[in-house]
Amino acid sequence: MRAHDETFLEEILPPEDRVIEAVVARYQRVAPAITRFARSIAGNDELRVRLGSKASASKDEIVINPGVFQAAYARSAPVTPTEVALTSALHEAIHLIATDFEDERPIPESWLAHQRSIEDDGAEPPPLAELTSYDWIEPEAEVVDDIEHHPLDDLFETEPEPSSTSGAVTLLDALHTVAGPAAEAMFLSLEDARQEQRHLAPFPGARSVLSDLYRAAVPGASANARPLGQFALACFLIVGDYFERDDLQRRVEPHVALALDDAVPFLDTVPELDDPWAVGGVALQLIEIARMHGLLTEGAAADASVGRKTEMAADQMAIAESVDAVRIVTPPLADRDGYEETRQAAQTVSAEDGRHGEADQAGDPATDQLMKVSTAPTIFLPTGQAGKLVVSDFPVEFRRFAPQGRDLLEVATQEWGVAQRRVSGELYPLFLANQRRGLRTGFDAGDLSPYTPLLLGAGLYERMFERRDLPNRRSYGVSLLVDGSASMLQPREVRGGRKRPWALAAATLGAWTLARLADELQIEFEVAIFNRGFVAAAGDTERSFTERRGRATGALRRTQGGAAERLTRTVNHYVVKSFASRWRAAEDELAGLFWMAAAPQEAAKEARKDPDAAPPISMFDKAANVDEFNLAYAAERLSARNVSHRIIVVLADGMTRGSVEALAETASSIERGGTMVLGIGIGDETVQAAYARNQVVERPENLAPAMVDGVRSALLRSIADEGGDTWWTHSTEKITQSTN
Repeated sequence: MRAHDETFLEEILPPEDRVIEAVVARYQRVAPAITRFARSIAGNDELRVRLGSKASASKDEIVINPGVFQAAYARSAPVTPTEVALTSALHEAIHLIATDFEDERPIPESWLAHQRSIEDDGAEPPPLAELTSYDWIEPEAEVVDDIEHHPLDDLFETEPEPSSTSGAVTLLDALHTVAGPAAEAMFLSLEDARQEQRHLAPFPGARSVLSDLYRAAVPGASANARPLGQFALACFLIVGDYFERDDLQRRVEPHVALALDDAVPFLDTVPELDDPWAVGGVALQLIEIARMHGLLTEGAAADASVGRKTEMAADQMAIAESVDAVRIVTPPLADRDGYEETRQAAQTVSAEDGRHGEADQAGDPATDQLMKVSTAPTIFLPTGQAGKLVVSDFPVEFRRFAPQGRDLLEVATQEWGVAQRRVSGELYPLFLANQRRGLRTGFDAGDLSPYTPLLLGAGLYERMFERRDLPNRRSYGVSLLVDGSASMLQPREVRGGRKRPWALAAATLGAWTLARLADELQIEFEVAIFNRGFVAAAGDTERSFTERRGRATGALRRTQGGAAERLTRTVNHYVVKSFASRWRAAEDELAGLFWMAAAPQEAAKEARKDPDAAPPISMFDKAANVDEFNLAYAAERLSARNVSHRIIVVLADGMTRGSVEALAETASSIERGGTMVLGIGIGDETVQAAYARNQVVERPENLAPAMVDGVRSALLRSIADEGGDTWWTHSTEKITQSTN
């Protein structure tokens, strides 16, 4: 009976913690320890342990299928998630390293005698003990008296004389030939338990976790199993030392308990065996014991050939289903097909060797996407909700559109009335004048607030100094979030009734304007694009992006089923210009983005013409965004900056896919933390419900000025809140009050 202080795994893990990305993230925390363990077991200091959609094992690399971990987390047992993560990874590493049935030998004569007894009911079966006479010793070559025998001659054998036992076969083929698929299933379960018992012996903690997982599953598996399944399951548990025989015999039917009495002497030898062929001999012994006690399906088929195959398949299913209901099923020991797929996958991975990065993944797009999601930061909202946010650098290939973008920026600034002054040139003569008047400015004493260039850009540049009685050193950080969904590229009405795709273009122009102002006087600034869809990599081109998306989506649908949609259409946060990076490094990317946004049809033509060089314009998917996660993440980044005043500007054209209530609570929480949040909506009034400070624009010529004016109003508000007696708080009292 479970103790009061024990907790079942399914009770402490909510559903969101059992999804594949959460499971893989938990594995990543123990991955270095697993690699060291695997290297010690394999005796190879260069062994690599990776994750991949298909398990494989080769000399220098093993690939673990993350699905094995997820299956372990679906269990009920009094263990913790961390214990399951470590134990299931150790378990999988052991089996991938230790499982090798490629050694070919002639079938032992005792096995062939056993086969003849099965095929001919009148034949006397060999004694059970003789089935362990598998020890294959190469027959000594006959030495001709007049020829001197040299020891090296044994290395160069002549082809043996044809005989019924001369053909060398693999172990699984030998077992199938002698006793059919039931013998294969029995052998694989015994070998599974033997490897666990031997290689996990130095790790009693991991052994205890595995034991807890298995013991919790035994009652249900035993109750639903056929007699042969009960027998096979009991053999697996005895070899692995997970249960005592007496305990198991009380759980099975009486004739199964008698069969276990006969089987135990042979089961006791398995943990000491080093040769899989020896374990195969024990498997044949157990099949014969099952036959002796009437546990096999025999004599029910009318057709001797087809019916016998059906009976053997039923016996194999009875063994596999019962044992698999308890053990953590590992691909190389699941069945013959699983073993062969693991071996073949090893050859495929080996062929791709040298192209792997440092991410410890096996080079397939499904695993690459899974790793991105699992290692992405988890964002917690003030509402208690949590979700993954995939953070990536903006694709650098947008620089290829920079020349067209710069030309179009000049046209747009004139058409939409956005001033592009070099404000630092205007500040310098004012600085000299203020010096003559004995006033300290931001150039020598830091009293001139860094937001002054923003005021200049808005046309407020009559006087640029603070009085001596206000020695504050204000510093500002501005973060701009731009909606990057495909709807931002849709045509919208402009003056004259015409329609043009101006939303993302105008937002990019506003970001460009603010970035230049902030860069000239060293105000910290960040620009990010957010969307929801398949995440683009920093080095993606149009071709590489679409090909990765297609391969990853198809592979994840095969391996993860309904979860593929969640894994491929992620909530993404692309950093165009980070606080730490230089503006000049991102200037071309933002200019290229502007051209793509202002002329999407021309950009699409360029992408079709040369997809290997064009930026990934297909990254702007039609999926709805989840704005609150991006807003919370941007606020977290901004709060890490050493600035006294923080401002976030969010520009979006539609409703969040999450909830307006969650978005509003997130924005309110950020405001309470001292960061101003401005929401600008493009033809959509959602911002009025989500943001206390908001503005809705309907024309492109209004968008970029609204962004600058919004920042200006926020700065003025911050000064008024501090009680500063400065000229601009008086002259712009109406603006200040409008933000209340």
